[in-house]
Amino acid sequence: MTTSSRLTGVVTQFDARRGLGEITDNTGQVWPFHCAVIADGSRSINVGESVTFTTAFHVVRDEAFDIQPQ
Repeated sequence: MTTSSRLTGVVTQFDARRGLGEITDNTGQVWPFHCAVIADGSRSINVGESVTFTTAFHVVRDEAFDIQPQ
C-alpha cells in the first residue's frame, strides 16, 4: 500500500454504529474512512474534530488512513 504525505482536515461525517466517516481536507476534497484507521485505537471520533491523516488506495478507492486528532 502506497500512502500519501500527511494531510490536514476536519471530520465532516461519522456514523459510530457503522464505523464509517468522511474527512474533508483543506482543499475541499472528501476522504472516506473506517473507524479501524483512527490512530489512537478508540474507533470513535467527533464530527468537527481537526485531524491529520494519510491517504492510500483501499479495495476500490482512495481512503483516509492513520487519522490523528489534533
